[in-house]
Amino acid sequence: MSWPRALPWIALLLLAGFVLGDVHVPTWLGGPADAPFRAGGSAQARLVRVIDGDTIVVRAGGRTERVRYIGMDTPETVKPNTPVQCWGPQAHELNARLLGAPGAALTLRFDRELRDRYGRLLAYVYRARDGLLVNARLVADGAARTLAIAPNTGDATQLGALEARARAGGLGLWSAC
Repeated sequence: MSWPRALPWIALLLLAGFVLGDVHVPTWLGGPADAPFRAGGSAQARLVRVIDGDTIVVRAGGRTERVRYIGMDTPETVKPNTPVQCWGPQAHELNARLLGAPGAALTLRFDRELRDRYGRLLAYVYRARDGLLVNARLVADGAARTLAIAPNTGDATQLGALEARARAGGLGLWSAC
């Protein structure tokens, strides 16, 4: 079969692959820039470094990504033109201690929206070794306040209950700030 006669068959096979999900459209052809990440899904990652109490850098999906924790917010320590806030250094230190050394295995679980306006991946971050939800632990220990931003509110109820207990117990920033 000559090349011009084979071209329609190749196009048909590629189209069938796209429809059935076996072939992925590359970004340069209009495919999703976030492949292999998908809303509601998860991804395995390796810790590269901790930026602050609620942001890390990981290696996932074959690339290096900044990850912002969903559902919580810690006091600032590295935000430009913003002074270091009360309990910020402690939140950063606790986050680093919970995650472990660079190279630590993590699982990222995504909610409905993958990225924030700054291009960071939005995720619930789990330690792979024991399944600890780091977002929840930071809130429970009083290192973070809850921050529910629609549509990523899947764990908002759980995090809210943990914050209420931390606040009532005067833990972390709830007694210091």
